[in-house]
Amino acid sequence: MAESSTRLSLLGRLRETPTDDKAWSEFVEHYGRQIYAWCRQWRLQEADAEDVTQNVLADLARQMRTFEYQPSGRFRSWLRTIAHRAWCDLLASRKAATTGSGDSAVLGLLHSVEAGEDLLKHLDSECERELLEAAMNQVRQRVESKTWEAFRLTAQEGLPGAEAAERLGLQVAAVFKAKSRVQKMIREEVAKLEGE
Repeated sequence: MAESSTRLSLLGRLRETPTDDKAWSEFVEHYGRQIYAWCRQWRLQEADAEDVTQNVLADLARQMRTFEYQPSGRFRSWLRTIAHRAWCDLLASRKAATTGSGDSAVLGLLHSVEAGEDLLKHLDSECERELLEAAMNQVRQRVESKTWEAFRLTAQEGLPGAEAAERLGLQVAAVFKAKSRVQKMIREEVAKLEGE
């Protein structure tokens, strides 16, 4: 609990005084290590992991003046989403910047363009999946449990509305209304996360 309140007070200090060197040092010490660890888990080399970490921290420094902590949200999940996007951007920029070198290894890569495109599609879908997961976590915390269950049973498990309604003790119309409402909230949350 003390760690949580310390982190909240740290975020508040950075928002109020973005030039507070002591607060930034504390922030970088705690969260910079975490961003770097995620980058290494995503198999970036040490130098690349440091670059992505620096880019994320610089981006956060720009955003901190307008940053508003949402008590219903999780700062760490939000931060991981930003770091993951930076990682995806690095990989995409590498693919776009590939130039010929005459190296046989590069020739091998050129022959596997299809495999590279598959990898990019996989990375894009992984970024989207993580973004969707973060948005769903946010929405789940904001709606009643029956509303979430109506969405989960129909949209995720594919149950017919009547069966979901019977399980939840709701009218079929209420199930579809809940599903529609949650889907709309998730779309809005994804748009908000993408905008950040």
